[in-house]
Amino acid sequence: MKFIEELVVEEFLPTIRSLLAESLRDRGLTQREVADALGISQSAVSKYAHGEVAHNETIAADDRVVELVERVADRLATGDMSRVQALVEIEVLIRQLEDGDLLADLHENAMPELAEADIDFSVHDPDSRIRQTEQVRSSVRRGLRTLTSMSGFATLIPNVGSNLVECLPEGTTVDDVAGVPGRIFDIKGRATVPAEPEFGVSEHAASVLLATREHGVDVRAGLNIAYDEELIADFAAAGYSTIEFDSEASEELAATIGEAVADADLTETFVLYQTGDYGIEPISYVLGPDAPTVAAVVRDVV
Repeated sequence: MKFIEELVVEEFLPTIRSLLAESLRDRGLTQREVADALGISQSAVSKYAHGEVAHNETIAADDRVVELVERVADRLATGDMSRVQALVEIEVLIRQLEDGDLLADLHENAMPELAEADIDFSVHDPDSRIRQTEQVRSSVRRGLRTLTSMSGFATLIPNVGSNLVECLPEGTTVDDVAGVPGRIFDIKGRATVPAEPEFGVSEHAASVLLATREHGVDVRAGLNIAYDEELIADFAAAGYSTIEFDSEASEELAATIGEAVADADLTETFVLYQTGDYGIEPISYVLGPDAPTVAAVVRDVV
């Protein structure tokens, strides 16, 4: 009697770890860095590198496995993907391959009796919350990398700091929005990100994003930057909608943004801005489909 879980442990995991170790080494990571990225020992990485761990050629040749290895290796190498997200992505593929697919076929070969039985293996939900949250955190990381590598971004950071945020697909509360704890600040002319993206840490930028979504606008990410009349003109000249809304207290934010976007002809990525008031700093908000897109628009316009 052989369980499908044994196939996963004995065939799939050594294969995908071997492929990932090789791909990460190809991307210039040291053995120590590969070991840290995969959560394994350096000696294990060495064994993978020297072909001392056998892997299943059928699994290694599967297009979905190849695509996953390349995608995970790319993002682990750049730091855009956490080990948690990598684990979840691999788990999702495992469950897919178990469900009447490649691993199920290999299992039937190992246990021919299964071919005659009506066996249905339960699968992990590919749209689980943990997968979605890790995807959003990864998306924010990629956007932050664009901003911090961009020349001059520090000059766009307002006195209150900037934040790049993105929400879950059905996000409605601040807890559904990932951002930078403590915000992004200009420290000696450099945009400084103090910590990894987390959920529920942004009241300011998240509130504007959620208020916009509340009025039926399909956006999931936002970035607040300093207001400048010429900068707003640059966004408009680049083809992005620019909409002014009134400077109001936070409890009236949703209503004022609702009035501003109600009849606006919005592009996929657009700019909301308010010119300030007594005790309220003038600020612009770039909103769009995801954090990397928002960051890229700011980089390209500025």
